[in-house]
Amino acid sequence: MRIIITGGGGFVGRALASALEGQHDLVLVDHQLGTRTGVEGDLCHPATLDRAFADGCDAVVHLATVPGGAAEQDPATAKSVNMDATMALAEAAAQSGQRPRFIFASSIAVFGDPLPAFVDDDTPLAPRMIYGAHKALMEQWLATQTRRGAISALSLRLPGIIARPRGPSGMKSAFMSDVFHALKAGERIALPVSPQATMWLMSVAQIAQNLVHALQIDTEGAFTLPAQRVVMEDLVKAICGATGSGADLVAYAPDTAIEHAFGSQPPLSTPAAEALGFAADADLEALVHSALSTLS
Repeated sequence: MRIIITGGGGFVGRALASALEGQHDLVLVDHQLGTRTGVEGDLCHPATLDRAFADGCDAVVHLATVPGGAAEQDPATAKSVNMDATMALAEAAAQSGQRPRFIFASSIAVFGDPLPAFVDDDTPLAPRMIYGAHKALMEQWLATQTRRGAISALSLRLPGIIARPRGPSGMKSAFMSDVFHALKAGERIALPVSPQATMWLMSVAQIAQNLVHALQIDTEGAFTLPAQRVVMEDLVKAICGATGSGADLVAYAPDTAIEHAFGSQPPLSTPAAEALGFAADADLEALVHSALSTLS
C-alpha cells in the first residue's frame, strides 16, 4: 500500500514508520523529518497536501496534532491543525484514492475529566479540554465521511504513550515519560501527581503494532484502545527495579488539576477493541521494559 503518515517525524510516527518499512510505500509528512525522507511542510498549507498526495494513496495514518496543554494555550493554532487540517486531509485522501483507509489517532481526552468511576465501550464522550473536543468532533466528521463513501475511517482513542523524548511537548501528561528518563539517568524528579495516581498507559512499540493492525482490518468506527492501568507508585518501583535507581529519587508534589486530568483514571474495559485484535502491553513489567528500550 501507499501509506501517508502525518506526524511522521514524531514519537509515534517514527515507531510506526519503522514497523512498516520495507513492506509498504511510505510518505512521511511533518514539519521536520530529520534523517527520514518525505514531505516537510505545514499540514495546514494546501501545497503540503498537494505534494503528499501527488501519487495518490491507499491509506492515511493521521497522527499530527496540537496536544492538550498546547491547545489550551493557543486555541486558534490548535483548531487549524486538529480540525481544519484533519478535514482537508480527509478530503485530499478521498480525491486521491478509491475510498482509502483513514486511521485517526484520537484520544482518551474525549471522555473529559473528571472521569466516571468506570469507563467502557458505552461511556459517553464529554470532553472538557479543547484538545478532547477537537478529537471528538473529528471522530464524528470522519464517521460522516465514511457514511458518505468518501473514505473508510477508523478512529482509535489512544491512552498515554510512553516514554516520549525529553523536552517541550505541549503535553501536561509529560511527567509519565519524564519519570523514565530521570530514573534511568539516576536523577531526582518531582511528580505532579500523588503516589496513588492511576493512569492508562501503552508503550510506543505496542501502539505501533496496534496501528499496523488497524491498517489490516476492515472495521470502521471509533474504539477505545486497551491499556495497562498503572498506579504511579507501582510504576516508579518497576522502573527502579529495571534501572537500579532508588525510589527515593522521586518526590510527589500533586497538582490538583493534573491529578484530576491524568492521575485519576478509573478501571477501563475495552472488549470491542480487544475483539478486533487490538492489545495492551502484557503487564507492567513488559510495559516498563518496552518503554525503557526506546529511550534515546
